Amino acid sequence: MDQNSNRRARILLINPNSFEATTAMMVAIATSAVADNFDIVGATATRAPPMIVSPDALDAAAPEVGEIARAHAGSCDGIIVSAFGDPGLAGIKAAIKLPAVGIGESSMLAAAENGRRFGVATTTPLLEAKIDALSDALGLRSRYTGTRFAEGDPHDLMRDTARLRVALAGAVEACIAQDGAEAVIIGGGPLGEAARELQPMFNVPVIAPIPSAVARIIRLITARATN
Repeated sequence: MDQNSNRRARILLINPNSFEATTAMMVAIATSAVADNFDIVGATATRAPPMIVSPDALDAAAPEVGEIARAHAGSCDGIIVSAFGDPGLAGIKAAIKLPAVGIGESSMLAAAENGRRFGVATTTPLLEAKIDALSDALGLRSRYTGTRFAEGDPHDLMRDTARLRVALAGAVEACIAQDGAEAVIIGGGPLGEAARELQPMFNVPVIAPIPSAVARIIRLITARATN
């Protein structure tokens, strides 16, 4: 971002899931969390499933996420990978000289602030090992209390927002009561609206990954502009 111009900075939000409605929801949440001089632009994968629920699908999404990032690198100031496993993020950081964050890493770093113990509540049990590995990669395993899963099929839950909210609330409660979590992340980009609705229901912080990523990418873009 050129500090001497009045140009609004542009943040590219990549949805590794191939569902345009999810991208629109994510962009709306990100826009509500962004500063006035930033714009959020969404891009949607086309080769991934509509909702990534397995390790193989998460890994398979990474190359296309990288392709999208490279295609837009000349027209944005920072990049958010908006799937909880952060597919393709490492490659983007290695190949593109722009600030880039994932909603998984951003929310874990936010949840662990001030030494808090944190858990994850989500809908995708097949991704448990990937979530565990992310806490390891960030050096946060000692603060990570584990992941609890909403009862029900992930796809069915996404089709019933009231049921999704109740099921996720149960997983959040388990993180707190059974695991001792002092903050709980709602683990998933498509769960962004549910995360926002769950926050007022608990006395511990309920961390929404998309706003966490927005706050982090703005800090990185601003720091780059002033250096």
